[in-house]
Amino acid sequence: MSRSSLAIEPSHFREALGHYASGITVITSLIDGQPLGFTCQSFYSVSMSPPLVSFSVMSSSASYPAIRKAGRFAVNILSGEQVGVSNQFARRGSDKWQGVQWRASPLGNPLIAGSLHWLDCEIHAEHAAGDHLIVIGEVKALNVEETTASQPLLYFKGQYCNLAAHDAV
Repeated sequence: MSRSSLAIEPSHFREALGHYASGITVITSLIDGQPLGFTCQSFYSVSMSPPLVSFSVMSSSASYPAIRKAGRFAVNILSGEQVGVSNQFARRGSDKWQGVQWRASPLGNPLIAGSLHWLDCEIHAEHAAGDHLIVIGEVKALNVEETTASQPLLYFKGQYCNLAAHDAV
């Protein structure tokens, strides 16, 4: 049996990847005057020149087709105090924006109040990858303001964790 023919059990794959700590973002856009967004932990930088970032989204996402149509999105990097925001935007079919304060970015995307940082992007490319899409955005504006939040919202081994609760290495 060759190594490439071994099947990876999806639950084991998910568990293994859960050992990689990640930050939590909410990807947002505005179309026809309506804000939309979803929680995303698959976010990373791609290139410094030009400034590119990427996120992955399920191909079956209800929110992403409208973001694609808008051609732009904001990445709201959540602070440690925004567990509720993360959970709210992770749900399907609910009013994700209820009680969420936001303002428009330079490109017109919703910027969620209290976020640690934000990036304003135009869609640069999109690639199919299994049951997900890899979306690459070119950063057109970013947060240059100081924020009162000091810690990022992190996810590790299936739960939120607090960086401040652990000793620095």
